[in-house]
Parts: sequence; C-alpha cells; structure tokens
Amino acid sequence: MDFGGIRWRKALPLCLALVALQACLPAGAAAPKTYIVQMAASEMPSSFDFRHEWYASTVKTVSSVQLEGDADDPYERIVYNYETAFHGFAAKLDEDEAERMAEADGVVTVLPETVLRLHTTRSPDFLGISPEISNSIWSAGLVDHDVVVGVLDTGIWPESPSFSDKGLGPVPAKWKGLCQTGRGFTVADCNPKIIGARIFYNGYEASSGPINETAELKSPRDQDGHGTHTAATAAGAPVPDASLFGYASGVARGMAPRARVAAYKVCWAGGCFSSDILAAVDRAVADGVDVLSISLGGGSSPYFRDSLAIASFGAMQMGVFVACSGGNAGPDPISLTNLSPWITTVGASTMDRDFPATVTLGNGANITGVSLYKGRRNLSTKEQYPLVYMGGNSSIPDPRSLCLEGTLQPHEVAGKIVICDRGISPRVQKGQVVKNAGGMGMILANTPANGEELVADSHLLPAVAVGQSEGIAAKKYSKTAPKPTATLSFDGTKLGIRPSPVVAAFSSRGPNFLTLEILKPDVIAPGVNILAAWSGDASPSSLSSDRRRVGFNILSGTSMSCPHVAGVAALIKASHPDWSPAKIKSALMTTAYVHDNTYRSLKDAATGKASTPFDHGAGHIHPLRALNPGLVYDIGQDDYLEFLCVENLTPLQLRSFTKNSNKTCKHTFSSPGDLNYPAISAVFAEQPSAALTVRRTVTNVGPPSSTYHVKVTEFKGADIVVEPSTLHFTSSNQKLTYKVTMTTKAAQKTPEFGALSWSDGVHIVRSPLVLTWLPPM
Repeated sequence: MDFGGIRWRKALPLCLALVALQACLPAGAAAPKTYIVQMAASEMPSSFDFRHEWYASTVKTVSSVQLEGDADDPYERIVYNYETAFHGFAAKLDEDEAERMAEADGVVTVLPETVLRLHTTRSPDFLGISPEISNSIWSAGLVDHDVVVGVLDTGIWPESPSFSDKGLGPVPAKWKGLCQTGRGFTVADCNPKIIGARIFYNGYEASSGPINETAELKSPRDQDGHGTHTAATAAGAPVPDASLFGYASGVARGMAPRARVAAYKVCWAGGCFSSDILAAVDRAVADGVDVLSISLGGGSSPYFRDSLAIASFGAMQMGVFVACSGGNAGPDPISLTNLSPWITTVGASTMDRDFPATVTLGNGANITGVSLYKGRRNLSTKEQYPLVYMGGNSSIPDPRSLCLEGTLQPHEVAGKIVICDRGISPRVQKGQVVKNAGGMGMILANTPANGEELVADSHLLPAVAVGQSEGIAAKKYSKTAPKPTATLSFDGTKLGIRPSPVVAAFSSRGPNFLTLEILKPDVIAPGVNILAAWSGDASPSSLSSDRRRVGFNILSGTSMSCPHVAGVAALIKASHPDWSPAKIKSALMTTAYVHDNTYRSLKDAATGKASTPFDHGAGHIHPLRALNPGLVYDIGQDDYLEFLCVENLTPLQLRSFTKNSNKTCKHTFSSPGDLNYPAISAVFAEQPSAALTVRRTVTNVGPPSSTYHVKVTEFKGADIVVEPSTLHFTSSNQKLTYKVTMTTKAAQKTPEFGALSWSDGVHIVRSPLVLTWLPPM
C-alpha cells in the first residue's frame, strides 16, 4: 500500500490553505529576527534628549505598514541599548525593515544576530608563576593595582573555594558594576573576590523564546561548569589539595590569584547570542574591567560585519585588554576565529603533566593511553577480558564502530571491552553507550582527524584513550586473533612529560584568511587537561545521566588556554598599570618561546613534526619574561584605523569603528603589514616580486640606557636587511624606528618561517617573521 500517497493526499488541503494564507499576507510579513544596529552617536538630532529615544524613533520610522499604530510600541521591539564600547541597539525586525534600517539616517551598520559556541593545577607552576612570584607582583601598591578580570561565559559557582576573598581588601573604588540577583544567586554570593555578576539573555529569548526556568537558572549561577572553570583559571584563589578523583592533585591556583572577578553570563542551553555578548562587553567596559576573557566564537566575518570585533575595538579604546580563544577546529588550516589585530587570539598547548593508562592485549602487547577513570568497577590486571571492535575493514564509518546511541547490542558486547572510534558523539558518551549495553570497558581510538593527541576524560566505566596508530594496532589484533582479549590499568598522575609543551591537535590554525599580513594565532597557552573549579550543578562528564559531582574538573580546549592569557595579562597590568592593551600583548608575544623541554622546536600533536607560526603564533607564553620585556610594540586606535583603511573599508564601514563621521583615512599605511604588530608577515603578491619594506617602532620599557642588536633568520627565498642594525636608547619610554627590507631571491612554493630578534644581552625581544609568495594569477 502507498502510505506516502495517502499522507500526501491528506496533507494537500492543508498545504493549499497555507499557500492561500501566505498569498494574503504582505511580502514583508516574515517572522521578525534580532538585528544589531550600530548608530553614529554624533548624528543624533537635537530634538532628542536621550539616545534611547532616538533609537526607538528610528525603529518606528522603518516599521512595516501592518505594524504601525499604538499597538506597536517601538520600545517593546528594542532588545538592548548599547552605550559604551558600542553605540546603538538590538531590535526585532523583519527582513524588509532591516533593509530600510540600513538606509536610515544615523545608521552605521545592521548586523544579523549570530550564535556563538563555547570553545570547550599545574599550569601556574608549568608557566613559572610560583606562589612567591605571584604574591610579590601583587604585594606592592595593591590599592593602585586592583585589576578586574571580566569573564564572558556560562556564569559562576560562587561557593567554590577558588573564589575565596581571604586576604583581599575592599572592592576597588573605581568599580561601577553590581551583583545581579536571581534564582539561586543573592547579593551575598558576591564578595571582594567576585565583585560583579550579571546576566544577558534578551537576545537569546528574542530568538529562541523564553528560557525554561524549571531547567535553567535565570541568574549568574553557573549550571554548566565552563564559566566557573575559565574564571578560576584566570584568577582563582589558591586551593590546597585540589584534584579530580585524585588526579592532578595539588594546589589549584589561577594565573592572577589576587585579581578581582566579574562574571557576565551570556551563554545558555541554546548557545551564546551575539546581541547578548555585545551587551556584556558594553556593560563590562562601563563597569570598569581591565581585562576581558572570552572563550567562545563562531565563524569569521569581515571586521566590519563582526559584532565581537567591533565591540572589542571599543573595549581597546577604553584601555581594556581582550583575550579570545582561537577555536577548536584544528588541525585544519585557516580554521581560526577571533582574528582582529586588537584581540589577543589564543591557541592551545599541552603541559608536562599526563594521566597515563595502559591497554594490555592478549598477545602481550602494551598500548599506552590516558584516562581519568576512577570508579567502583575496576578490571583486574591479572585477568584478560574479551575484546571486540564492531567496525569493519571498510573506510566508510560504521555507526557501531563509533559507539553511537542505540548501535550496540548486549548480545554482542556484554562482558567485553569495546573499541570505539572517536567522532560525532562526545567521548564520554560513547562509554555510557558501552556501559548501557553491558560492556566491561572501552578503548577510545583516535582517528586521522585526531592523530596521536591524547585527551583524558573522567569516564563512566574503565576506559583508555589511545592514539591513532595504537588504535589501528588494537583493532587489527581484535579482528585477526582467534579469541582477542585485553585488560585496562590506570597509572594516576605523571609529571615531567617530554616533550612539552606541544601544540594541541584540536587548536585552530592560521593563516589569517582575513589579513595574511597579521599573523594569527598570537600565542599559545596551556589548554589540554586543565584542572580548575567546577559547578556543583554539573557532572564532570557534563552528561545528564552522570550523577557524580565534583569541586574541580579537568577540561581541554582553547577555552582553557584563553583565560591563562587573560590572567597573565592581569598580572602584567598589575605590574604596569599604565600600559596599553597593545603593550601587554606585545610583551606576551615577544617573550614567548618556541622550544620544548627537550630544547627542540615546538611540535604539532597532529603530525608529530615541528609546528609553525600558523600553529603556535609567536610561541608559548612565558609570564615572567613578559613582566619585563625590555621593548614593546605599541599600537593606538589611530593606527588600527589606518590598518582598516588599507583593508579597503568604505567610509560607512569604517564608521563601525570610528563611531562618528569625523575620522577619515590619513593614508599613512601602504599595506596592512605597516601596522606596528609584534609579528611580521610579509606577502609577495606579484611575480617577479618587488622588494617589500615594513617599518616597526619599539618603545623602551627597560633600563633607560640600553643598546639592542638585531639578529635575523636566514631565508632560502629572500634576503633580509634590517636598518639600523643597532638601537641605542638613552631614556625610558623612548621610541625608535627600524625598517626591514625583504628582497626575493628564489620565490618559494610554501611559506617560510623565521624570526627577527633584538637583544641587549639581558632581554630578547623576538618577533616571528613569515614570508609568503602568492602564486601568479
């Protein structure tokens, strides 16, 4: 019987009715969506006393005919008003209204709402920030150096000991923020450590409907754990005897343990909406934060179409340092997000700590992996258990090999150790599927997308994650042995892992497809297996079926590396309160290192080969050196505007950043490479190539009288000449300029990487140098 035909005949009258109804509606009657509207504040007519009146009038002016009248209050359609880092508003408009809005007087740009995603302790000691050193940085002039780190994330769990206010003075007098209350969060949950907590959900609700308050708390309280983890990584107070089920045991301490924390909850169950993020940045700058840590992102858009880029530009203008995660889309090239030069874009690396576990096969072979399993069910190392892999020999993925929900049958896997391939579903969830089907344990095998990189998880049954090559060996054994068996053992925490650091395979990669002349990422920092505070409402696996609760959790992602950099930026700001965001960024980049603890070049976990500046940027952060960099490359807002001018922005697009119509291009730059960036990325666009020249200006922040000599890598493809080759400084904050001329001698098919370094015998001020020859058109 043709059931499809029956369904169609029954549905036909309904479809015709819908078509008729649509024909009766005006063309512009599509459901309204949220749009972010940037306004030129200087163009507000004198007939308005307040900007919000002007904004509401503009909304009413563009309203569709059927929405006009008293029933349509323009104030009801405005989702947010923005006043500090960004001037404008967010409002619900249909497509026709949005088009008319773009043409309205005073409107600079109209951006559609977008959804961003989270980029989901030993790290202070690994970075050389011992308690003695961090305390000495914060001991002198604490009242003058009350640094505030704003964290845009999923909220905060105030009961965590990582947010103890012990030893802190009163809330800084400059602070204008507040403690927003709500279900599960009272004023008492703030203290001299957590000095601010706010929530932003108007954009989310405008797009997705009301938040389900039976499942989600409409308050700053963190039910996810991610926000608590990032806030504690950046500025958590020292907590002794912290661990996850005994793993990574020790003192958990943030990068800047005496910094204040302001939590801005912008992420909900359905994602992080750009209008909410923009409102949080705008509010955080007005509140008085010094540093922003933003561990989220989406796709990359042109600078003038990226609301976070525009908002962070406004934050930079107000002296706020902005760190953003680069994304977890590696090892694919050109996969970075948050690419603006005024943002510090952070990639992820490993540390010298691991959580080894062993798979012993029935043929006697031992396979080394990692795990954070700590449960009641353990496998005896003196016994062997049946081993099974449900995948075939085909290159086409089998849902059973991926251990997806509903794919494993008890009669096939009960009482056995199951090999599961990584991919599609969360790693820990695969173990839950195995457990539900009666499996005894799991071997989680990397695929080519993950290579040999190992990420530890707190599994719900005995489980070990292994690299791609080891996974292939285990699968081959399971398919060829008459009666394959295995057992699993767990070896706790191991320190002194070599080599380390290593660039994480998941860390997103350059080059910067928006502007090849701006090297991204800027730096890398610890982002693999990071221990930090956790929400009491979330399980360590984040699975709803997991009933375990912990005070600390171990996570991986550029979400974890970003707050490391934000926290170190807070340390630098405490030591140098008058430094601009660009100076802090320069200090981080020019003191970064590019060799591991075996004294070899940093490696890429995805390939096992040496990483490049497209993977690690300027290198791995070195906080102590960054506190005393010797020289810095400063950049002001006018320099960034000139950079945008050579990016061929129209006058209207440029106003997204100037915020008024008076700023115009001075045409002082001939290319984006003229920006005084701490890295040099030269692009030879023509063949045969003409010589390229870039200029850089350095500011002396070291001894007043000092002499620096230059050293440059030799390149196969070009001759590099630096003039002058010596810089003589006679005073503090003195600026000197040098130029770098690059002349092609043999164009290379792939980019070449090297460095340009200045040294006075004490400081080494290193800039990565990248040469790229574009193929002939």
